Amino acid sequence: MAFISTCLDLYFHDESVAGIKGVFLANKKIEDQIKTFITYNKGRDWRLVQAPDTDLRGDPVQCQMPFCSLHLHLQISENPYTSGSISSKETAPGLLVATGNIGSELSYADIGMFVSSDGGNSWRQIFEEEYNVWYLDWGGALVAMKHTSMPIRHLWVSFDEGRSWSKYSFTPTPLFVDGSLVDPGIETQIMTIFGHFSLRSEWQLVKVDYKSIFSRRCNKDDYQTWHLHNQGEPCVMGERKIYKKRKPGAQCALGRDYSRTVVSEPCVCADGDFDDYGYERHSNNQCVPAFWFNPSSLSKDCSFGQSYLNSTGYRRIVSNNCVDGLREKYMAKAEKCPGKAPRGLHILTTDGKLVTEQGHNATFIILMDEGDLQRTNIQLDFGDGIAVSYANFSPIEDGIRHVYKSAGIFQVTAYAENSLGSDTAVLFLHVVCPLEHVHLSVPFVAIRNKEVNITAVVWPSQSGTLTYFWWFGNSTKPVISLESSISYTFATEGMNTITVQVAAGSTLIQDTKEIAVHEYFQSQLLSFSPNLDYHNPDIPEWRQDIGRVIKGALLQVTGIPDEQILVAVFPGLPTSAELFILPHKNTTERRKGNEGDLEQIVEILFNALNQNLVQFELKPGVEVVVYVTQLTLAPLVDSSTGHSSSAMLMLLSVVFVGLAVFLIYKFKRKIPWINFYAQVQHDKEQEMIGSVSQSENPPKITLGEFTDPEELMDKELDTRVLGKGLQPAGASSQAVLDAKRALNPAGTGGPYCQGPGRQVAEDLDVMVGHEQTGQPPGARTERGPQNNNNRTTENKPNYHYLRQRGTQY
Repeated sequence: MAFISTCLDLYFHDESVAGIKGVFLANKKIEDQIKTFITYNKGRDWRLVQAPDTDLRGDPVQCQMPFCSLHLHLQISENPYTSGSISSKETAPGLLVATGNIGSELSYADIGMFVSSDGGNSWRQIFEEEYNVWYLDWGGALVAMKHTSMPIRHLWVSFDEGRSWSKYSFTPTPLFVDGSLVDPGIETQIMTIFGHFSLRSEWQLVKVDYKSIFSRRCNKDDYQTWHLHNQGEPCVMGERKIYKKRKPGAQCALGRDYSRTVVSEPCVCADGDFDDYGYERHSNNQCVPAFWFNPSSLSKDCSFGQSYLNSTGYRRIVSNNCVDGLREKYMAKAEKCPGKAPRGLHILTTDGKLVTEQGHNATFIILMDEGDLQRTNIQLDFGDGIAVSYANFSPIEDGIRHVYKSAGIFQVTAYAENSLGSDTAVLFLHVVCPLEHVHLSVPFVAIRNKEVNITAVVWPSQSGTLTYFWWFGNSTKPVISLESSISYTFATEGMNTITVQVAAGSTLIQDTKEIAVHEYFQSQLLSFSPNLDYHNPDIPEWRQDIGRVIKGALLQVTGIPDEQILVAVFPGLPTSAELFILPHKNTTERRKGNEGDLEQIVEILFNALNQNLVQFELKPGVEVVVYVTQLTLAPLVDSSTGHSSSAMLMLLSVVFVGLAVFLIYKFKRKIPWINFYAQVQHDKEQEMIGSVSQSENPPKITLGEFTDPEELMDKELDTRVLGKGLQPAGASSQAVLDAKRALNPAGTGGPYCQGPGRQVAEDLDVMVGHEQTGQPPGARTERGPQNNNNRTTENKPNYHYLRQRGTQY
């Protein structure tokens, strides 16, 4: 016997009870009411539980089925120190004790204790409150203790299966009982009670020995026979069973040599002994297939020409021991296996996921609802140019393994075919290389209401299909894209946060950067005395620290407010940086005057830098001087879309500057205040890139237009060699990725994944795809689209330089 608790669909709590097969109790929800049912043939037939005829006082109980019945709480205790809401004992056949209520549904109100001595056919009420009940002496006696949070000192003992109870005191002082345990000794006549006398007292153990109340050993006159039945029907699960148990009221000890004798004889098979999966019994007692069940689907396991046993809808219930009778009539019939075309082909992975890692085993399972498994050819195309074929399903029962050597989305196709037809199934598998690092490349400063390009560089670069989640400012909803670059326009001045998350399969990595957004700003390249290069480890943390040190030195010399200066140190050698001069907070409305203030700040900074007043101590004995980098003159270009009279002046400036450059090149005149940085690379001419903030294309000047290094040395020009970290202008993102691969041939992300090479990759990360400025960088004023007044500060050189500027590393 077992207990089953069913709610909504089926929710089971099973426990074998008293050695009775096929008897179950279940709670089922019907029209928002939970009711208790019982079965004696392993679930074939269910009925409500009959309520007791009388209550504790002997008064009749008015309870008419099916409107009223007994409902039980079927929680089996997992705590060995409590009895649970229902319990039984194998050595006490047919004896059940449970907590429940009488009414139309299961309730936690009006709870009482009920007992059945005949396997659940009839019940009696033994308490009006909830009690814990334990079995003593192999089930020959019952011990009950009130289930309460208050201290108690009494317990009750029954020798007649709960018909009468004797009250005993187990402690002189009331005890808060935490639990009790019947010792699993030879005679199970000792109980240990756990508790405490007060909330602050120590834990108390009370051992109760019941041997004294058992007056003698039981003899044959103390036993009686009990016939298991189902409401008078003696055949249960195809057998008639007779049990031997102690007579109610016999106050004797069973002893360890007690053995219940079971007389069992088979019954003749009847309709109640048969049932089958997928069939429903109708009112005419005929079993027909349920609407969701296809009996012919059972034949897919046999091959054409063979035979199989086809159910008639009646199968003897498992563990049923009936013989003869209807057994021959309802026996499954042998039928020839029909030939069928493959139908219902399915392909899936063993773990149920549609993503796998590159270089790891992916295992595919192929299933088929209908068809001849032994005569159906199977072909599986993995989508990467590799396919396998099998003559039948036997070799692929454990799955088909495959290793993908590249990342991407692959269409996996299964094809099944026999002489009667074919079927196809498709699965799209994402193969990813585990992400190790993402670097968000954004400019340090941007113009308000001006579109900015933002790029996320991931490593390894060949990681398959990636999903990018972008958060801008205080937005709670991300922008989702499949591309690594995105354009965005900032409408709010101040520091704005950009966060990107990159997802590949179950891997999710993130990077966050801040960008300063202003209506206008100026910037200037900085260089340093050569001794700084010898101490440059070229790592992001060092560049951030040096940037703060440079900023502190500038503030100390000039006294300019902290929020108006931003210093960004570039990767690579020689060490260089960019100085951003920002407008004061909340001064946009007085913009015209503030631009003059900004130029005054630029004048102060230039004077300090040109006089070599900005210095800092890298370490004892190492003094580093900060210089203004000056490459070549260039005019300012209006960033707005409108036209004004100043455009003609700017055009004339371009002409004059071009003429000046031509004269410098033609006559090799000495200009001692120009410091020119060039990369000595004779096999390539590198283009120079402007600052990222304008929409027009910048003029590009190649190294070929200037004098060679020997001539520059003759003209006493200060020429220094640039190291790594430079990218030619106009270089594509693919070129950057190719450079990363060249620098990082070894992989650590798996057998076929590229290695991290994080530092090299980070130093090569540039703002690929950014808009190029319409004016060369230098001491310039960046403007939004609404401003048409461009002004330059005289004697402040504008210039091109060999690095993608304004981008955070």
